[in-house]
Amino acid sequence: MAPSQGVHQSESGNGTVITNADADPEAAVATSPPPNSSTLLKSGPVLNYTTINNSAAAVPDSFENNGDGVGESRDTAPTAVESARLRRGLAQRHLSMLGIAGSIGTGLFLGLGAAVQRGGPLGALLGYAVVGLVVCAVQFALGEAAALMPVTGSFVRHAEALVDPAWGFAVGWNLVYGNLLSIPSEATAVVVLVRFWWEDVNAAWVIIVFVVLTVGVGLAFVRVFGEVEFIFALVKILLVVFLIILGLVINLGGVPGTERIGFRYWNDPGPFVEYIAAGNWGKFLGFWAVMTGAVFSFAGVESLAMAAAETRNPREAIPRACKRVFARIVIFYMLAVLVVGMLVRSDDERLDGSGDSVAQSPFVIAASQAGISAIPSVVNAVVITSAWSASNQALLAGTRVLYGLAIKGQAPRIFLRTTSWGTPYMCVLLFTAFMFLSFMSLSEAAITVFWWLVSLTAAGVLFSWSSILLNHIRLLQALEVQGIDGSRLPWHNWWTKYSSPAGLFMCIIILLTSGFTVFTTGNWDPAQFVSSYLDIPIMITAYLFWKVFRKTKIVSLDQVPLREALARADEYYPEETVVKNRGWTRSISWLWD
Repeated sequence: MAPSQGVHQSESGNGTVITNADADPEAAVATSPPPNSSTLLKSGPVLNYTTINNSAAAVPDSFENNGDGVGESRDTAPTAVESARLRRGLAQRHLSMLGIAGSIGTGLFLGLGAAVQRGGPLGALLGYAVVGLVVCAVQFALGEAAALMPVTGSFVRHAEALVDPAWGFAVGWNLVYGNLLSIPSEATAVVVLVRFWWEDVNAAWVIIVFVVLTVGVGLAFVRVFGEVEFIFALVKILLVVFLIILGLVINLGGVPGTERIGFRYWNDPGPFVEYIAAGNWGKFLGFWAVMTGAVFSFAGVESLAMAAAETRNPREAIPRACKRVFARIVIFYMLAVLVVGMLVRSDDERLDGSGDSVAQSPFVIAASQAGISAIPSVVNAVVITSAWSASNQALLAGTRVLYGLAIKGQAPRIFLRTTSWGTPYMCVLLFTAFMFLSFMSLSEAAITVFWWLVSLTAAGVLFSWSSILLNHIRLLQALEVQGIDGSRLPWHNWWTKYSSPAGLFMCIIILLTSGFTVFTTGNWDPAQFVSSYLDIPIMITAYLFWKVFRKTKIVSLDQVPLREALARADEYYPEETVVKNRGWTRSISWLWD
């Protein structure tokens, strides 16, 4: 897995021949893509760091260069470095299943019981429905922006082009930090899950195997990652469908020796649960608590566009994936929440706990009551794969964001180095170093410190969603200011001009109220307060730091280079014809196609 050291020769737009771009990543600024990579654009000079325009004279006045070819820019298309160094290995089916795999995990398999316990069966259903609408707004906003600007780092780079370079810096590093600690936290969770079968297992060996597998996928060609996540997503979907059908069979009395339950638990103990307070106010608080928790269950759907520069046909693949992922995820979650509310009572004491044990899964509880003993092991096995899948996605998202930050001069240039097959290996090595923090779980004192570090960015998903929606709002405003009709976008939906502001409002409200329980009488919890709110001052500090350090300004709407980006989109043509699946594959391809 040695880094690429070959010598490329290419001719830039002004006729200058550039050599040895691989040996020096920054030299790839003026390098054309190698013949076997696709830029998805018609003929014309390759983009450079500074602008999507074809000449240096077109560089906007606000561009700041640090003198070494890497600088602050508002590029709305892949840079020359991305085109020359990265390889397009992800297809639309990978992106669709990537979004599904990212959002189906412990939140669905283990966490739905806590939602029913807190809000009641109807309160949980409504809470997930409302967050599902927010996810819809986020996915369509992401799809419209990414179809126009298919760049590595996705909405982090969009924030720099549409909002403020300082905001892109803050969101980017917040994502990098969160993903750096997400992987060791998943390794720690796997140790707990494996001990469900073998209580005396050596935790160190479990962690080592987990790290080796994760790093192996991270260093491989990006298509390997896509295929691994594709398989994981299929496994998760099959388990979800199986558990939903099994739940309905148990509920309707289809298992010998069990009686029909129906909607009995919606009447007793009732559709809502009084949470913290009494009466209707307590029922509303229960619903609201479910909604804030549901956000983290859906976390991961935004990661599908992170590797846009490594995606084939991105201007078509990303919008299609965004649309399909939203519909399928919401359907799966809504059906699962409905079935769980029919299977277990909201006051069942077996739902008590943190949701990190298979024994607390409502599906396992219902199956155990019906005398089906194999379900706990099946769920535990799939949850372990979910943890590995989550670590793979954190590695992909984190390394691509870090790579994008390095392109913009907001991270050290060493992170621009890639292997010959296009993997940013220096980014992967940094994440590998942080994976060994999982060994802190072997010490009682160290694990406490570790989970406090993890909790610092627990609200990061809400910042990510808010940034996606803000980017889209600014994009539509820039179109209006510049007199460009929204239909000129590669992918556009008329109603997103309403859904994005509404979704942003909901994200902000949920962010500010996510830890509301700590402010109620007798419920103060320092750990919960930190995990709910400390990310807010961290983000503000990072934003102000880069704004003062680099003297950045909020991007003027009339200076957003939309006409150049739209011209590129107009010139774009698909690199491959989409072929409809035939035969037996067509029966399951609806999941991603």
